[in-house]
Amino acid sequence: MNPIIEKMYSADAFSQWLGIERIEEKPGYSLLQMVVRPEMVNGFGIAHGGITFSLADSAFAFASNSRGKKAVSIETSINHLKPVYPGDILRAEAEETSFGKKIAVYHVKVLRGEELVAHFKGVVYRKEEEWILEN
Repeated sequence: MNPIIEKMYSADAFSQWLGIERIEEKPGYSLLQMVVRPEMVNGFGIAHGGITFSLADSAFAFASNSRGKKAVSIETSINHLKPVYPGDILRAEAEETSFGKKIAVYHVKVLRGEELVAHFKGVVYRKEEEWILEN
C-alpha cells in the first residue's frame, strides 16, 4: 500500500467513520470500498447524498496525493444516478484523467456491484510541498 495514503488515512477520522477499506492504490489511482449503514440514510430511507460524495471524495484525495506532492481540491461535482440503501456495498474507483505541473483532473465511479450509482469529477491544485514520511 502507498505510504502517503497510509499517512493520510491514519489521520482521516471521517473516512474511518465511514468504514472505508482501501482495496487498491497506485500513482493517480485509488479503489475504496464501504458498506452503507442504517445511520447514513436521509428522510427518504436512502443513503444521504453526502455518503456517496464522501466516499468518492476520499478516493479522489488519495489518488491525487499518491504521487508525492500535496494536492488540494479546487472543484468537485457529483451526479447521483441511482438510489443507495443500507447494506449496499459501494466501491469508489478514482482515476487520473489529466495530470499537469499544477492542475490534475480525476473521475470517480461509485459502483454497487457493476452498477454505476454516482459519477464524481474532481480537480486539484498540486502544491510545491511534498509529503514527508517518517522513517
